[in-house]
Amino acid sequence: MSFTVEKMKDEDWPAVKEIYQEGTDTGNATFETEALGWKEWDKSHLRECRLVAKYEEKIVGWVALGPVSERCTYQGVAEVSLYVKSSARGQGVGKVLLKAVIEESQRAGIWTLQAGTFPENVASLALQKNCGFREVGTREKIGCMNGQWCDVVLMERRSKVIGIQY
Repeated sequence: MSFTVEKMKDEDWPAVKEIYQEGTDTGNATFETEALGWKEWDKSHLRECRLVAKYEEKIVGWVALGPVSERCTYQGVAEVSLYVKSSARGQGVGKVLLKAVIEESQRAGIWTLQAGTFPENVASLALQKNCGFREVGTREKIGCMNGQWCDVVLMERRSKVIGIQY
């Protein structure tokens, strides 16, 4: 599959929401039970770090970053949201999107990316590790979904080009 990565535009929202809902429906991607509406989604994601992957001019995946806190000390820390259309999974879309948003985030002054991932979502955890994320720990029974208490694996990637260097 040959695809392009572009900055997300407001008019991409219907396709982005459809892919978001598809991921939400799996019960393996988020505690949300339905995709957020545009205003809520737009407000909760940074404007400068939103990308889409397109195949034959159709959006097949997206990635966006959200702030983890409004406190100024955390201005360089963001949470990753990445969703790939089911028909495009396993074809490298997620990897290209994640690598692209890592570069974009560093240009935007972000030094740490984090992701909260269900342990059952093995593909996402493998993708994150492949792109330089490390497992920080597991937040046990952090949320309840459909009457079941769920764990979330906290993943983190520190930039090697911005922020404190080890």
